[in-house]
Amino acid sequence: MAEVEEEVAPGEEQQQVLSSSSPGGPENSHPSVLAVGTGEQQQVLSSSPGGPEDSQPDSAPSEGTEQQQQQQPSSSSPGGPEDTQPAVPAEGTEERAAEVGAARPQYSTISVESSLTHFKMMRFFVLRPGTLNQAIKDIEALVDTEVDGSIHSVWLMTEVDHWNNEKERLALITDNSLLVFKYDFVMFVCEQIQRIPLNIVDRISHGKFTFPPASLLKREGEGVRLFWDRLREPSFTSRWNPFTVDYPFITFTHHPVRNINETYAALCDIQKFREQLKDAAQRAHTIKPFPGKANGVLVLNQNILIETYVGIMSFIGNQNKLGYCMARGNFGY
Repeated sequence: MAEVEEEVAPGEEQQQVLSSSSPGGPENSHPSVLAVGTGEQQQVLSSSPGGPEDSQPDSAPSEGTEQQQQQQPSSSSPGGPEDTQPAVPAEGTEERAAEVGAARPQYSTISVESSLTHFKMMRFFVLRPGTLNQAIKDIEALVDTEVDGSIHSVWLMTEVDHWNNEKERLALITDNSLLVFKYDFVMFVCEQIQRIPLNIVDRISHGKFTFPPASLLKREGEGVRLFWDRLREPSFTSRWNPFTVDYPFITFTHHPVRNINETYAALCDIQKFREQLKDAAQRAHTIKPFPGKANGVLVLNQNILIETYVGIMSFIGNQNKLGYCMARGNFGY
């Protein structure tokens, strides 16, 4: 019992200190009750001068908690919670965020379309590294210098036949001939050669492509047509035979890969091809005139007519680029 009395004594002294801290009477008494000591001490403390009406059911924090609350306002800003400022980010954080945002790739419809077009163009075997150089070496080896003379220029063209079918071709302009090669860019082999003597060429026409009024087809772009026998007209059988080769003219247009880079743009330039072809034909007429042919080449700026009306075969072939050496995916299982 003596020990209990010694423990209660400090509680009574604390009660006196607390009761003296509220000089305003019941109106100024604090609503919370400080819970210190044992249960007997809490009963003594609850009988404050304010009476039961002023007592609140909430329990007060401990003594250590009250000291922490007194220390926290001193560390905060003097203006109270309303004057507190948000945390300022470290220096350079905003600049770093701006750099990351600038480095982030920006996607747009134009970039997607250009990437898709580039992907489709890379399917042409002529664009594979070293393929075109090897093809040029192979066709130059087939030139007969005694018949054709020296080589002036090499061209990558698309031939358009009388049924509007596109065919990938390599062309060489020499002193005496225009050589047109059907070259397999997959197997690196020349499959066909067509030799056209320049001294029999009598007319070169260039312009846009046109079709008969009742035709369902149309073609964009410009072309060049080379004539060498103006007196001979194609027969009815030749007109309706898609595989005939006895037409007295040949037609060229741009190759689809002409916009890849400057090298291919120069190889596929249809206007320069026409100019060099005209100059070479003029020289061939002067050096070795053909009997019964007028000296000189007539150059006409007129539309190029393709007499095709329905053209289902050419539509399917040109849409799928069947006349070109391309990577077409894997077939089979």
